Amino acid sequence: MPVSAGTANPSPSTVTSLRVRSGRTVELALTVFALLIVGLAYVNVELAVREQLPPDLWWHLGILGAAALGLHLVLRWRARYADPLLLPVATLLNGLGLVMIHRIDLGGGTGSVATRQLLWTGLAVAAAAGTLLLVRDHRVLKRWTYLAMALGFVLLLLPMLPVIGREVNGSRLWISVGGLSLQPGELAKIALTVFFAGYLVSTRDALSLVGRRILGLQLPRARDLGPILVAWMLSVMVLVLQRDLGSSLLFFGLFVAMLYVATERTSWIVIGLTLFVGGAILAWQLFDHVQRRVTLWLDPFAPDQSDQVAKGLMGLAHGGIFGTGLGEGFPYITYFSNSDYVVASFGEELGMVGLFAMLMLYALLVERGLRTAIGAREGFGKLLAAGLSFTLALQVFVIVGGITRVIPLTGLTTPFLSAGGSSLLANWIIVALLLRISDHARRPVSERRAEQQRSAKDEATTRTREVR
Repeated sequence: MPVSAGTANPSPSTVTSLRVRSGRTVELALTVFALLIVGLAYVNVELAVREQLPPDLWWHLGILGAAALGLHLVLRWRARYADPLLLPVATLLNGLGLVMIHRIDLGGGTGSVATRQLLWTGLAVAAAAGTLLLVRDHRVLKRWTYLAMALGFVLLLLPMLPVIGREVNGSRLWISVGGLSLQPGELAKIALTVFFAGYLVSTRDALSLVGRRILGLQLPRARDLGPILVAWMLSVMVLVLQRDLGSSLLFFGLFVAMLYVATERTSWIVIGLTLFVGGAILAWQLFDHVQRRVTLWLDPFAPDQSDQVAKGLMGLAHGGIFGTGLGEGFPYITYFSNSDYVVASFGEELGMVGLFAMLMLYALLVERGLRTAIGAREGFGKLLAAGLSFTLALQVFVIVGGITRVIPLTGLTTPFLSAGGSSLLANWIIVALLLRISDHARRPVSERRAEQQRSAKDEATTRTREVR
């Protein structure tokens, strides 16, 4: 039958596979750009303070660059589909932290804290690379759910031991072994996040579907309240034994957030907030150090008390909108300006604009972690990525909120910026786990099936050997 005019011959439809881009080239370009920003900031500080180019620029920038580019090569080798923005953002934040610590060293005569932090940076990035090489599939961590719980509790209790435990500034958070000081609670948050993810992915049906509805809220059964009560008692124990308000808030808030992600029940948030308010009021009535924190929060300029909060606020006011410029302010006047108050140091010299830009970097880091959680194809990966992302977000909120008097000041460190090797080590391991989960989430289906077939073949071979 002839085809009439104006009617096109039907062509057979074709199916083409969409090629997934790994993003490694974009990651490399952004990482190099981040290193250039760090280098310019370092030169700016030296010119402002010493009026000369830094003679050790290539040494400092070389170690950071070698660590970051080395991790990039590991990603090309073992996780080529990992999120391309996590490494550049973490590198930029870590580098800016090194610059500010060096600037405070120059102004306050605090020694070589920046050199020590640089060495910790190399060790932390190496630990992140080792995590990527050892954890080939994040789902393996689910097998160690209760071992992670035990490890987390042990790490939290280590500072209480009489020989290795150390008390610093009224809080017993540190251990000292062979002259090396560590804060094991920083690593405990990773172990407990693994435990929470493994536990909740197995019990979320009972936690979300069973219970009574009262006043519009789906309340859980009494026995299902056990996990959140244990987390609440753990946070209280940390507060009582170690006098650490920040860590207790972090652990409890982390578990409540992961409960909500797992069950999508608002009742868990209500119960969690109720327990938090009750615990906060009880702690305020019983513990002197909590009362002092609240007093500083309500009136930082009152006489006969610490002027740390007041000096931090005056530093932020001195910086104003655009800041005094790197090397032009006086951030070292504030106590612990390179650790607890490093955000105030940046606020003074970079101003509100620069501080907001750094907060946007944290927002981007958390957003990519939550995007990874959404893209994960199984429950454990979703919960683990969400928990790790929320850990970073809550830390930033607590420390920035304390410095700006939104909430009482606590002893948490600012991720990647504050001086301290334990925090840096833990946060780079968190980034490595997010990279591993994102690699699995973004990997093409064809490669994922081939990997599953290889894993099944290896498992069958192992079983055959065991039988023989």
